[in-house]
Amino acid sequence: MPKTTSQPLKIIFDSNALFIPVELKIDIFEELRRLLNRNVECILIYPVKAELEMLANKKSYKLRRQANFALKLSEKCELVSVTVPDKLTTDDSIVKVAKDWNSPVFTNDGQLRKRLRDISLPVIYVRQKSRLEIDGLIS
Repeated sequence: MPKTTSQPLKIIFDSNALFIPVELKIDIFEELRRLLNRNVECILIYPVKAELEMLANKKSYKLRRQANFALKLSEKCELVSVTVPDKLTTDDSIVKVAKDWNSPVFTNDGQLRKRLRDISLPVIYVRQKSRLEIDGLIS
């Protein structure tokens, strides 16, 4: 059964996507709706939340503050428990889930973007520090 545009599009968030509002003053949730012209469901997988929690406990005050803000923003996302081997990195987990679900990923991580594009998954990222852009096609 084909997807209809009334169904929200699941977008998997990398931790750095949640740093964008504090670093670049971009409303990522509104920008996602504008970019995709449809409702979106923001997905945060547990390994990403764990990464944010770890960053929130770092020594750097600035990083702690940004990570705590990102954790607060993550409350707008659906937290999803995923089954991934413990030895996988956070990026490995994102790639696995995105591939399994055939879902786009929101990240600014250049290496992760390349890995996702290499397996033909759409990637949403910040362009020119001012707007979101998508690389790839969303069906």
